[in-house]
Amino acid sequence: MPQSETVERILRTATLLFAERGFAETSMRTITSMADVNLAAVNYHFGSKKALIQAVFTRFLDPLCQHIEYGLNNIDKTNLTVPDILWVIARAFDKAHKQVGERPEHFARLMNLAYSQSQEHLRLYCSERYETTINRLQGLLRQAAPQISMAEFYWRLNFMLGASLFSLSSFHSIMTILGEKPNDDSMTQMCEYLVPAMGGMLQSDLQNDAS
Repeated sequence: MPQSETVERILRTATLLFAERGFAETSMRTITSMADVNLAAVNYHFGSKKALIQAVFTRFLDPLCQHIEYGLNNIDKTNLTVPDILWVIARAFDKAHKQVGERPEHFARLMNLAYSQSQEHLRLYCSERYETTINRLQGLLRQAAPQISMAEFYWRLNFMLGASLFSLSSFHSIMTILGEKPNDDSMTQMCEYLVPAMGGMLQSDLQNDAS
């Protein structure tokens, strides 16, 4: 098996198993068995399970950030709104998952696991590798909500992230509940509902009165 094919098979298998079972619950032996490769091949190409986890994310996040940067570079900066920025991200996500050839819910589940499971190495790796794009997005979104504190801004970003990841990771289940079959337009239709909701989370002036 050519090296490139071996690496791709390992990454696809690891993506599926990590998304379905979690990082800690997925052994290297399970990955090698399902990918039909030996452990030496995984160690040769990746070196460790941590490095394999990082490679799974790099495989998707590299094209995602490239599409985001391209979208931000080519968007009309006049009267830039939160939905404008969110649509850049949504379109980039759609292009990236098609480019990589993975179902969108797989990566959404991985992102959820990156936060919910003990993967500090992964969060550090991603924050360093994609710092430029992350800071650019946060800066643009911050300009749209200058009236709130940094702490509240950060919480609202996490509310937005949580809503989007849940919607994406449950995409096919939600479509089933609605009695619909996913098609090429389904993801765009979902984003048409999701983007305004996410924008409202950031821009709403309603405050929780704890008194």
